[in-house]
Amino acid sequence: MSNQSTALSAPADATHTARLLPGAPVADEILADVESRVSALRSRGITPSLATILVGDDDASAGYIRIKQRQAAALGFASPHQHLPATATQADLHAAIDAFNADPDVHALLIQYPTPAHLDYDAALMRVDPDKDVDGMHPLNLGRLAAGIPGPLPCTPAGIEALLAHHGIPVSGREVVILGRGATLGRPLAMLLAQKRPTANAAVTVVHTGVADWPRYTRRADILIAAAGVPGIIQPEHVRPGAVVIGGGVRYEGRRLLPDVDESCATVAGAITPRVGGVGPTTVAMLFRNAIEAAERAVSRETAEE
Repeated sequence: MSNQSTALSAPADATHTARLLPGAPVADEILADVESRVSALRSRGITPSLATILVGDDDASAGYIRIKQRQAAALGFASPHQHLPATATQADLHAAIDAFNADPDVHALLIQYPTPAHLDYDAALMRVDPDKDVDGMHPLNLGRLAAGIPGPLPCTPAGIEALLAHHGIPVSGREVVILGRGATLGRPLAMLLAQKRPTANAAVTVVHTGVADWPRYTRRADILIAAAGVPGIIQPEHVRPGAVVIGGGVRYEGRRLLPDVDESCATVAGAITPRVGGVGPTTVAMLFRNAIEAAERAVSRETAEE
């Protein structure tokens, strides 16, 4: 907490290097809490469950599923999995979703994105039981977020809020500028950080690449969050000296990660997420927080009905 003021006022000079804001310690804290909640349910004879669906044989997607399954096992989750062939139809995908929706032992569900081009991912997402939507991206859950109603939160936005809080970055009353308006990050993050609570309550501006003078907005931000998915779009001249810079947007070239924020921004920023290991770990941690909360909600409903 002692770095709160310096993160927002450090001057830029040739030797200045911003304080790094790694995501790993944030994720470790979240996952430790998840693990204790899993243990509490298992002590009552209830095993929380995160189901996954993979369509096709994309190596990267299969790798992401394996990572999530290993993490699930480490935390004490069951992790049933349905692997559909690349030739699966929309009806096949919907049938797999329906089966997990109907299974009372499955508390949370993830459809690995992207699906093959001939499938409608949005239609599949609409098919998921909103209470089992571990990504927090079902339209009903985005509506809950907009209305301030408890429900699964989009993982990357929730992870960014947790990262800022963990590292003692003051948000309440500050000017936050988000570059990017996508449905998975920019828009839900704006709603999240504008809500009235100590780790949010910010003045939030959303700007995008369709605005010709977007740097005019980013240069005034106390906290600048890149969410455009355009590699290297944020350069030092786009950052107010001493500002906090969060790299949320990335693009992949094969397995190579290309972040929105150029590493040279560390010479201007007061605090900045690292190129690798910033928002990514917190996103995965929030997925499991959503999963344990889904299990707890299901158990609470079952108890109330008895």
